[in-house]
Amino acid sequence: MADEEPSKVDLPPPPSFLEVTCKSSGRKTRYAVGTKAGFAVNLINRKLDVGRPLALHIEAVKEGEESINFGPDAVLVDYGNGWKLQTVTEVDYSEGLGKGERVPLAPGRIPGVESSDGTHRRKTVSKPGISFVYMGKILLAFVLIFVLGAIFTLALENLPRLILFLNSSM
Repeated sequence: MADEEPSKVDLPPPPSFLEVTCKSSGRKTRYAVGTKAGFAVNLINRKLDVGRPLALHIEAVKEGEESINFGPDAVLVDYGNGWKLQTVTEVDYSEGLGKGERVPLAPGRIPGVESSDGTHRRKTVSKPGISFVYMGKILLAFVLIFVLGAIFTLALENLPRLILFLNSSM
């Protein structure tokens, strides 16, 4: 038997990134290989304009094949030719439900993040660190501590008389 070398086929190197298409905005975003799906969905939802449906999760789709869904802790994977990664939105999910079924609530927007075009920045209202109610509660706590201290002081000062009274009456 002669030693046969396996035939070497030049395969193109796998891409160093994955593209995910957002159904709401139509934009493609690129992620490093090994990115978790939950992180990608979070970033995609941050970039959506106000009023667009949020992405619920990411799925891999191919014509004639059943889709593959990625959970929040799953690592995004490129399945090869014909497969593409895309988001599933609230609208897509509710269209697939039958009558009488409830649409699950999607996670809310992340506060303090602006949309992709730089508009709709969330306004932050700072609360004062110390309010009059806060100062009143502190003052009431001090008063109660001093009243409780006075009660214990009076009780301890009169304890010997109470002991003598109890001993003499027995």
